[in-house]
Amino acid sequence: MVGGGQLARMTAQAAIGLGVTFRVLAGSAADSAALVTHDVAVGSHLSLPDVAAFAAGCDVVTFDHEHVPGAVLTVLESSGVLVRPGPAALRFTQDKLAMRERLAELGVPCPRYAPVSSVADVVSFTGGCWPVVLKAVSGGYDGKGVWVCSSPAEAAEVLGHGIALLAEEFVPFRRELAALVARSPSGQGAAYPVVQTVQVDGICREVIAPAPGLDPELAELAQARALRVAAALGVTGLLAVELFETTSSGLLVNELAMRPHNSGHWTIEGARTSQFEQHLRAVLDLPLGSASAVSPPGSVTVMANLLGGTDPDIYDRYIHVMAGDPAVKVHSYGKEARLGRKIGHVTVVGAPGEDVAAVRDRARRAASYLRWGKDDGD
Repeated sequence: MVGGGQLARMTAQAAIGLGVTFRVLAGSAADSAALVTHDVAVGSHLSLPDVAAFAAGCDVVTFDHEHVPGAVLTVLESSGVLVRPGPAALRFTQDKLAMRERLAELGVPCPRYAPVSSVADVVSFTGGCWPVVLKAVSGGYDGKGVWVCSSPAEAAEVLGHGIALLAEEFVPFRRELAALVARSPSGQGAAYPVVQTVQVDGICREVIAPAPGLDPELAELAQARALRVAAALGVTGLLAVELFETTSSGLLVNELAMRPHNSGHWTIEGARTSQFEQHLRAVLDLPLGSASAVSPPGSVTVMANLLGGTDPDIYDRYIHVMAGDPAVKVHSYGKEARLGRKIGHVTVVGAPGEDVAAVRDRARRAASYLRWGKDDGD
């Protein structure tokens, strides 16, 4: 796996159970996955020599991020390396304009969009209806590279960054959803329950699985649409399709990710097969596992991201959280705690008859105490 972040760290755990020898190309020996993985190469994902040397010792190469240059991946693939997903597929996560254009060709509903390079372009796109969303065509993640602009002056400030931009309509959505699917080279597919994601300041703070109150027909549509997109784009491994649920336009595709995804962390405890095991099964062309949820009917699994607070030592607070709610599962990513940085997550699988609000409260309180030393749910 190219990339040494928390996604690689959790994939390494899944590889143990499968008996898979797992190697990581990390940027440094202090990266999250490098701290827990036996076979680590230190190098840059931007360097063809580094990536090629790493790939020479692998049967299959996959990724925990989308930032390896397409040219590097094309060279690997042309030299016979199994790159999964391949550069042709990854292009649609690296280039948002290409992604929007391809989804439009497929007839997949998305927000209205247009490439822009001047304030006049943005003003023309809005038709006088503000706000408008400006996105970096490449390089954005976790809310970075996305700006909501309410005036031409704000748009001008973003344009001043000198990067390629895409304008999208501001969608008044009811809530955000995510459909996570897996696809193998043999064409087998599996779809996890559609989840609700809660974003704060562009960062996913909470995932509820399955999405409460979602019409079953709409959930099936989201899963079918995600599987169709995975097949059309030639995805091998996981595909996360982030969606807007709207009152007037149904489901609109917001973003794509071709790797394990934050919206799927709940699957470690909450699904029959974790997303990390599923990704390995898919890229190794093994039969896919069951993607069904383990929570009882009517209940949910809730994952809350743990962000860094003002006290870096979360371990001192483990005793309170684990004793207060023994069913809470804590996952630490081994990262230095910085204010607002993702350093872990907690998961709570709802009990029979436990309502959604109660499960959410348990997860929020655990994450809050680990972050701040108080369980007020913040």
